[in-house]
Amino acid sequence: MQVLEIYQSKQGEGILTGQPSVFVRFLGCPLRCRFCDTPYARHNVEDSTIGTDLSPEELAGRVLLLDLPHVVLTGGEPMLASDIVEFTKQLKDFDYHITIETSGTVFQPVTCDLISISPKLRNTVPFDEDLDVIREHDRERSKPDVVQQLILRHNYQLKFVVDAEEDLPDVEEYLTHLHGVVPNRVLLMPQATDVETMHQKGKWIDSFCATKGYRYCPRMQLVWYGNTRRH
Repeated sequence: MQVLEIYQSKQGEGILTGQPSVFVRFLGCPLRCRFCDTPYARHNVEDSTIGTDLSPEELAGRVLLLDLPHVVLTGGEPMLASDIVEFTKQLKDFDYHITIETSGTVFQPVTCDLISISPKLRNTVPFDEDLDVIREHDRERSKPDVVQQLILRHNYQLKFVVDAEEDLPDVEEYLTHLHGVVPNRVLLMPQATDVETMHQKGKWIDSFCATKGYRYCPRMQLVWYGNTRRH
């Protein structure tokens, strides 16, 4: 498995906000989101030499050294990792609480305590990429059938990144393709790289959430650390 970094921090988003955790960031992603906040992790795994190739046993050993009970598997797209199923089984053998952060575009029968799914709306389509890349992203970004499998198998949260009020109908439209979604498991998060913008967008996002029974999801890592890479 190609691993980019392993580090300790606090979860900044979602229902476990504030939870001290070990973060394992995997390399590789099939998408090219316009506002990707981890572009350094989306390299093609086959072509990149920036990651470290670790077996499930080696990676579990490195996680154990950091001695925290919560582990967050993120990326990139962790569901692309070839041995992610075996790795999650090993973590669960050590009684870890496992969160997997995924775009919901790839299914693997993983073991986890929380699947944090961030479905990609039309607002993610990149502006400055090659036309073929744009088309590929738009074709691959939305996989409601995969998301449905994940939410049926796991405790879940659906975390939508909202950039403008025009994105709200896209959230509603996406949810029509899913069955059995509990409203308070739908989280709307403002697209922002600074606290002021987050708070400005948060006002109308929070108001919309209140009408639907959804949750407003601030990006607390911006408050704690600013727009900086944590590693």
